[in-house]
Amino acid sequence: MESTTQRRKSGINLPSTMSETSLRLDAFSSPPPSSKRTTNLALSSPMSNRSPRTISNLSSSPSSKSATCSDRFIPCRSSSRLHTFGLVEKASPVKEGGGGGNNDAYSRLLKSELFGTDFGCFSSPAGSKGGSPMSPSKNMLRFKTENSGPNSPYSPSVLGHTDTSLSNDVSTPPKPPRKVPKTPHKVLDAPALQDDFYLNLVDWSSQNVLAVGLGTCVYLWTASNSRVTKLCDLGPTDSVCSVQWTREGSYISIGTSLGQVQVWDGTQCKKVRTFSGHQTRTGVLAWSSRILSSGSRDRNILQHDVRVPNDFVSKFVGHRSEVCGLKWSHDDRELASGGNDNQLLVWNQRSQQPVLKLTEHTAAVKAITWSPHQCGLLASGGGTADRCIRFWNTTNGNQLSHVDTGSQVCNLAWSRNVNEIVSTHGYSQNQIMVWKYPSMSKVATLTGHSLRVLYLAMSPDGQTIVTGAGDETLRFWNVFPSVKTPAAVKDTGLWSLGRTHIR
Repeated sequence: MESTTQRRKSGINLPSTMSETSLRLDAFSSPPPSSKRTTNLALSSPMSNRSPRTISNLSSSPSSKSATCSDRFIPCRSSSRLHTFGLVEKASPVKEGGGGGNNDAYSRLLKSELFGTDFGCFSSPAGSKGGSPMSPSKNMLRFKTENSGPNSPYSPSVLGHTDTSLSNDVSTPPKPPRKVPKTPHKVLDAPALQDDFYLNLVDWSSQNVLAVGLGTCVYLWTASNSRVTKLCDLGPTDSVCSVQWTREGSYISIGTSLGQVQVWDGTQCKKVRTFSGHQTRTGVLAWSSRILSSGSRDRNILQHDVRVPNDFVSKFVGHRSEVCGLKWSHDDRELASGGNDNQLLVWNQRSQQPVLKLTEHTAAVKAITWSPHQCGLLASGGGTADRCIRFWNTTNGNQLSHVDTGSQVCNLAWSRNVNEIVSTHGYSQNQIMVWKYPSMSKVATLTGHSLRVLYLAMSPDGQTIVTGAGDETLRFWNVFPSVKTPAAVKDTGLWSLGRTHIR
């Protein structure tokens, strides 16, 4: 009891196992300043070889006669970096547009979720400048990173910035735009490739064979080994106006200038069937699962079925000028046709009259494509006087949006791998453009053809497109990523860069 009393009198709380004789308090005198008297204290013990260790500089008032020391360290608030942790009370700035009320409501809701419904009873009264010491601070959980901009992607906390919206805090850095090679990785010479807007002379099969109509002949180019095969020659009195593979890629249909539609076996190079019915050239063809549709300068659309002996099973009449665009929807329910009469018509197999007549285009409609990602979404492009790509909802006939491309739209193709569209153009820039749907922001603009880019086809894997033009060249471009790895398309293609002849 006596030793305990002595320890209490000395002002130092010592463990029960330590005696006061083992701990000595030495006072080192120093020249007193003019206004204050400072006492330097040091604790020394036999274990430390009597080397003094400074604890702190304690400033005492002139009236105090002795300095007391305790075992508790109380920091000085003036030297603390409270602003770093956002603990300094300050008014939250109000955003432009009057969003302050929404921020206050959100803060109250968040506090209620974090601290319970009883949190409001601890809040400081309205109008008070400071909160109660026992109440949670309004800046609780708000750690502020110094020298960090409001758009920094490395903000450590969702609640870290009081002057920015919640969406900015949790937003990730924007992904860099996908890089598309600006040059073709393969160029084929295609002599006698016609410069005619109303023809469709290039198509790529699902078995990776490219068909090209050159003059009176059709050539097949196998992409895997670059082998060229001559499929047929129509003779001096006829010429090729359109080519189209079946979806399986085994058979190919050919439209001729005399109005015939021929079906050939692509693997055996043997003609299977010849359909008649058109009065003049057949410039466009389209396969569904079972039906072959053909459009002609005679303004008619004929439906052919290879399973029946008739030349055609039905006729669609609705255009007032040459039919130059035909595309079946992916579910085979609707057929879209475009004509030189500036009309875009939509048909189904239950009626021989169009179910939709879309007349917003002001030039010929050759470019047509259906979305593989959304049922009933159709895109169409107009000629030189129109220059627009328009998007339609075929379930109700409404135009969803349109974009002015600045030049003649010759072809459209919708990527299966990503929700993007490629378009080829004629007068006046002869460019190839890749668009992101539905924002229609430009992903890439490719140039290289010296004349309008009239022909377009896509590879089976959906990564490469081939374009043809009146400059008698076919150019292969890597524009879309693969399905499994949506990374940037590499500039190294399947074939080596160079120019070869297709015949």
